[in-house]
Amino acid sequence: MDCLTAESLPSRIASLVHAHFDGLPARSKPTIYPDGSREWIPMSGIVVVKGENTASEKLTCVAVTTGAKCLSASQVSKSRGLVLHDWHAEVLALRSFNYWLLSECHNLLAQEQHARPSNSANTPGAASSPFIRRRQLTETPSAAQSDPNPAWPPFELQPDIKIYMYCTCAPCGDASMELCMAAQDDPSPWEVAPGPERTESPGPELLDGRGYFSRLGIVRRKPARADAEATLSKSCSDKLALRQVSSLLSYEASLLVAPTRNAYIEALILPEEEISRVGFERCFSASGRMKTLNGRFWPAQVDSVVQYGYGFHPFRVPSVPNDLIETIWPFRKPKPSSEATTPTQTSPKKNKPGNVSAVWVAAPSLPHPCPIASDNGAKSLPVLRGSRTGLYETIINGVKQGNRAASVTPRGASALSRAKLWGLLRDIVRSSCSGDSTLEVVDGEIGLQAGNIPETGPSLQDTALCQLIAASTYEQFKKTPVALTPSVKARKDAVQEAKEALKGWISNEGDEQWGLEVLIDPKKRKR
Repeated sequence: MDCLTAESLPSRIASLVHAHFDGLPARSKPTIYPDGSREWIPMSGIVVVKGENTASEKLTCVAVTTGAKCLSASQVSKSRGLVLHDWHAEVLALRSFNYWLLSECHNLLAQEQHARPSNSANTPGAASSPFIRRRQLTETPSAAQSDPNPAWPPFELQPDIKIYMYCTCAPCGDASMELCMAAQDDPSPWEVAPGPERTESPGPELLDGRGYFSRLGIVRRKPARADAEATLSKSCSDKLALRQVSSLLSYEASLLVAPTRNAYIEALILPEEEISRVGFERCFSASGRMKTLNGRFWPAQVDSVVQYGYGFHPFRVPSVPNDLIETIWPFRKPKPSSEATTPTQTSPKKNKPGNVSAVWVAAPSLPHPCPIASDNGAKSLPVLRGSRTGLYETIINGVKQGNRAASVTPRGASALSRAKLWGLLRDIVRSSCSGDSTLEVVDGEIGLQAGNIPETGPSLQDTALCQLIAASTYEQFKKTPVALTPSVKARKDAVQEAKEALKGWISNEGDEQWGLEVLIDPKKRKR
């Protein structure tokens, strides 16, 4: 199906995402059964709009994902960074966007190095991307006082870029509670029954995603099936709310790209029937559960001149007409009445969520001057609806199809997993280190060659980034970084205060005590 012509920008964005999904191979889509019933699956997409409301306006779909499952809490500690904890469509879309952005940085750096004059080792060459650029610094005394390292992070999004997220259904959790209540035979709020404290979760506030309807405005966990093990993955409502403070940039991407205002989601687009204005106002708006963060910035603003930083930036929630969605999306969750039958009809197979998740990410806009061989799925799907493929995967149980989560190898891990994204950042740093500073692999461990950094070599920030990449464990890399740069500290402070405002955020811990040695295939190490 070609992208449908629609008048509104939300409808054009939705149609673009659906057009890309339609082009995916059948193995990445829900099953349609012989009796006419079919699996359903939530879908999400990220679309970058360049030059909005101008004659040169251009929409680029950078990610399309599907998914509705997550990892049980008991399996998290066994993941070693190679198994996804959460593969709901919205979460995969966020991780996909950051994979795309890191890849864009990687190729831009490679282009700069390729174009760099041989007698100017530390001067970037001529290269440009339609999506990112080198930071544009404003020299002011106040800026220098508030940020002792104003040249870091080195990149920022182009100023004419806006980021939109599209979802086929309301995010699970607080934003969809009214929709869940309305779908019950008795839509009145459930009362919390008295009794012993719950023991299957670490705290009383982390409630099942579809239970205790009388409790609103709180953090919820993903429910999984009623008979499944408990999870500690926060709902998509909560994860998207947190992004209104931390920006769309992941921790890895924030080390290279500054959190400018347009690094936040401009709007979350959904079908009309998937929006409860009451629920969305409570969950996401400036007057809802995060209202205590209104006007907050990290680092604190000292005047009206702000280079970059974190703040609370609620997104808009525009809608797409239901009749358009009915036309272009056959895999939406069926309404309870849709399975009703007449006495003369045979009861159809019960519709259920699909267990296959699709991940498609666009290729970087700039070709790498020295193509790198990687198992990113682009060979099996080089082009999708006219867009070059940068990543294509089919995910089952948190790993690539054909692999088992209990014994996954680096080859079977998703490119969106913790270890692979950290590894991608490492590769970017290794390939762009200046002077005599290099990162080397010794007995499977990543390390910075000490004592080889000349005065004219990397800056203090380059050294700090190398120290982060060389952390011995993921916990040291992300949670207790050895190099706490101003930008890293600002992000940590912003995220911490946002979690406190959301009330009841319990970390999904247990998968931090591993290093990048997990990316070394044990079979390849044998001689």
